Amino acid sequence: MSRIYEALQKAESERASGSSLPTREEPTRGYHARAAAALALAEPEPELENDSFPSAPLPIPETFHSPLGLDVDAVCARPWDPNLAALPALLERGPAVEQFRSLRSRIYELRDIKPMRSILISSGLPQEGKSFVATNLALSLARNRNSRVLLIDGDMRRYTLHKVLGCDPHPGLADYLANRADMQEVMQRCAPPKNGSGGNLPGIANLTLIPGGDGGDRASDLSASPRFAELLQNAGAVFDWIIIDSSPVLPVSDAVNYSRAADGVLLVARSGVTQFTTAQQAQAQLKTANLLGFVLNAVAKAPQLGSYYGYDSRQEQAHAGTLP
Repeated sequence: MSRIYEALQKAESERASGSSLPTREEPTRGYHARAAAALALAEPEPELENDSFPSAPLPIPETFHSPLGLDVDAVCARPWDPNLAALPALLERGPAVEQFRSLRSRIYELRDIKPMRSILISSGLPQEGKSFVATNLALSLARNRNSRVLLIDGDMRRYTLHKVLGCDPHPGLADYLANRADMQEVMQRCAPPKNGSGGNLPGIANLTLIPGGDGGDRASDLSASPRFAELLQNAGAVFDWIIIDSSPVLPVSDAVNYSRAADGVLLVARSGVTQFTTAQQAQAQLKTANLLGFVLNAVAKAPQLGSYYGYDSRQEQAHAGTLP
């Protein structure tokens, strides 16, 4: 995973040289100039025992009913009002959306090597952008019209995905893990456009959300519940992708508990903020998980693709109202 270390060492060098970047977890304005732009994913290790994994994405189930009777089409539709400034994956073009498309492509490459549906997104410490990456990765995957994506807010202490998507936070994952609600009751989809402003956005129709609920002091115990593994198993029968936004790895044990059930883990590091030792410690905590790699978030200079695609990316951002 030398590419990970090179990227993080570069970020550490930038931080030591005095570069300062905002430390907010979820950028809401002006993120195009500094937000998630560089992706440093791990090189997949070759499988020695079985080389017969499929070379194409897993087939979409012919029926959308799980063994427990989950019907995705029957999930409650509620009005959503997404915060578009925090969702670059919804844009049609520009440097930020291209970075999430690149991340999506790497995820598909990894699934070609080994079957995978559920991906846990975490970070070493808070305010490194894990929720930002998780939400936009889920939307990027959902833009494939044949993909059904489940996004789970697994941070039951500081659940924030409902704020980004503009929807209700309850009932949520905490209610399901505490056996106060069943799987379908904690799921919600975006209502058609007449009931909410988000219904006509690309990918939204294919996205299902399980908000965080309120785990409070019981969050660690709830995250270790066997019901979480059951949730992923049954949801995997009807969803093509399951993205879990988890708590940070080092302060609490939730992410480690979740990682036992997830097919893979992506760690997020913030350029100029995350220390190299923090990234190493987070990786060590997940030593038994299938660590896919790191996403380097908040890179100061995003790749400019305007000259290649024939448009000025700065004009694109100004038109979208995202430049400070």
